[in-house]
Amino acid sequence: MHVLICGGGVIGCSIAYFLSRRGVKATVIEGTGLACAASGKSGGFLARDWCDGSPLSALARRSFDLHARLAQEVPGDWGYRRLDTYGGFASQLNPGRQFRSAYGLDWLSPEVTVGQALGSPETTAQVHPGQFTAAMMHAAEARGAQLRSGRVTGIARQENRATGVEVDGGIIEGDAVVIAMGPWSILAAQWLPLPPVFGLKGHSLVFDTGDRVPAEAVFLEYQERNGATLSPELFPRTDGTTYVCGISSEEALPIDPTRVAPDPKAIARLEAMCTGLSPVLGSAKILARQACYRPVTRDGLPLIGSVPGVAGAYIATGHSVWGILNAPATGEAMAELIVDGASRTVDLAPFDPGRLPPLDPARLRMS
Repeated sequence: MHVLICGGGVIGCSIAYFLSRRGVKATVIEGTGLACAASGKSGGFLARDWCDGSPLSALARRSFDLHARLAQEVPGDWGYRRLDTYGGFASQLNPGRQFRSAYGLDWLSPEVTVGQALGSPETTAQVHPGQFTAAMMHAAEARGAQLRSGRVTGIARQENRATGVEVDGGIIEGDAVVIAMGPWSILAAQWLPLPPVFGLKGHSLVFDTGDRVPAEAVFLEYQERNGATLSPELFPRTDGTTYVCGISSEEALPIDPTRVAPDPKAIARLEAMCTGLSPVLGSAKILARQACYRPVTRDGLPLIGSVPGVAGAYIATGHSVWGILNAPATGEAMAELIVDGASRTVDLAPFDPGRLPPLDPARLRMS
């Protein structure tokens, strides 16, 4: 069996890895670069039980445990570690006013009130997402998978079966095709009966903080002077950097991933916020000012499963903010679905692509 995976992000590379563990040949086709979008520019935060009470619960719990196992089994260092996670608030409407914090995080400004423990090393962890994605691909390659450069322009079909992928004017033949192109999976609705996938743009900064910030992830509610409220997330990493995000916007997804660029006004707001939140961040060098599009669906749940009416065609995308967390369990379940005909480890029924109506290709709009 030869499986063609369209997309070199964390989902596609995880599928390739788990297929390779089953002895199945997998080819990942990527037009821009490994982890070039959200898989390389997201926070990499992992939570075991934050999806409890939702259809994502079993997927998230399985994936959280798989992350710990992969850190032991797969060669490489992608900054995996368990950490404490806190919640709090800060406001610029009352500068200088301090409230009593239940937890003392000395790398934050005194004006930041940390009042809640959201997670412990038993329930929260992190990875560097780009490094994790690359490690999964390299581990898959060590077992026979291939990474092929090229732009996917269509799906080859014979009657009601997917038989290959159109890449740069040619056809790569395969026994199964997986769409795992993040928000760009919407392009596949031109070739397959798929529901739409949208892109939600998020902005982030990466600071060079060295050893000045301990393993403490922080989620805050932050009120700007104009009364607007942001929800910044701060993730110190093992490589001496600290990642901060907190501003999302709805902008048209560019058809070319290389055209994704941060909005200068959003970045300026983030920088001003970080200066107020932490003297460490305020004095640190900014290593990256960036943006990426997270894939989302109409009902907020990912699309994981077989494409209705087309044998040998599959999709795995729409994970929103939990793409890095849920990549391992998605890869494992997809490998089971493709090889065995059904997933054993996670029930994929809530994520069936057929639950949502397919997109009319005539309504496809991209910038």
